[in-house]
Amino acid sequence: METFLGIDYPTWWFIVIGFLITGYAILDGFDFGAGAWHLFFDKKEERRVALNAIGPVWDGNEAWLVIGGASIFAGFPLMYASLFSAMNTPFMLFLAFIIFRAVSIEFRGKEDNQTWRNTWDMVYSVCSIVLPLLLGVVIGNLLQGLPLDADFEYQGGALFTFLTPYPLLVGLMTVMLFVVHGGLFLMIKTHGAMQERIAKRINVAYLLFLVLFVAVAVYTFLTPHLIENITNSTGLKVMPIFLLLSIVAIPVFIKQKNYKWGFVGSILTIAFFMVLVALQLHDPAFLRTTLEGGNSITIYNAAASPKSLEIMLTIVAIGAPLLLLYTYFAYKVFWGKVTIDEHSY
Repeated sequence: METFLGIDYPTWWFIVIGFLITGYAILDGFDFGAGAWHLFFDKKEERRVALNAIGPVWDGNEAWLVIGGASIFAGFPLMYASLFSAMNTPFMLFLAFIIFRAVSIEFRGKEDNQTWRNTWDMVYSVCSIVLPLLLGVVIGNLLQGLPLDADFEYQGGALFTFLTPYPLLVGLMTVMLFVVHGGLFLMIKTHGAMQERIAKRINVAYLLFLVLFVAVAVYTFLTPHLIENITNSTGLKVMPIFLLLSIVAIPVFIKQKNYKWGFVGSILTIAFFMVLVALQLHDPAFLRTTLEGGNSITIYNAAASPKSLEIMLTIVAIGAPLLLLYTYFAYKVFWGKVTIDEHSY
């Protein structure tokens, strides 16, 4: 098999997709978390501040999702076809909720009517909670495996068969992790009474995340194929240590009121969690079948031709630095505490 720097092209493309999806989880993660906090702010001014904290960057953050999805289609067309067929319902729900979330942000300030604004505030907050739940549910199903037959076709049942206990636990854990992540971002962007109000409640959000994280960890260790992967992989043995350290660091920095480093802790928590997911999916199966006689999807039987991957990696080598540069520029320009003026949401 053709390689570049000693790594085969399917693995390179797997790393690219992992990088893009992880970037999306980190960047849109605090957007979702900020939205989940939205209804806790009673004052009109505070809700405007919370919206304007993400206002300059939320739509740019979604570019990572678009590119990540396109990369799966380009690099692993079989995986794209099987996954999107199996997870059609959560993906369609995700699309609907992300559209309504964008609409709520843009429409909220179009009428100077409190009922109008309260309605869109509710829509915005609900969407910001449901979206990470759906992302976590999809990840949980990927880890758990899906009923694929010998032709890699999904043989699942009703519309909501994806809502099994393990994916739901992963989904709820993702929601609470993003709530903590978004709360830390808002504390960086705000000051005074609003910052103190978040600081009083973020410890509760963190404890809920911790409980759900322990539940997911216990469930994982009770799942035979997941624990077998961990036993056979050095990376899966070592990476949880880094994950636990980043999780423990969050409340330490919150107690010290060092919210920027607390935010770094939540970034690393998301990143290490995604690395763990990637290690589980890379070997032995990208998408494991739960059917006897079915075929699992690997990065090798799902990959596009080596020549296609080589050409696309060249494009990535040009495009990825541009994406990073744009993201850096956007955050550099709009960093600092939020101020409300006539141009604000």
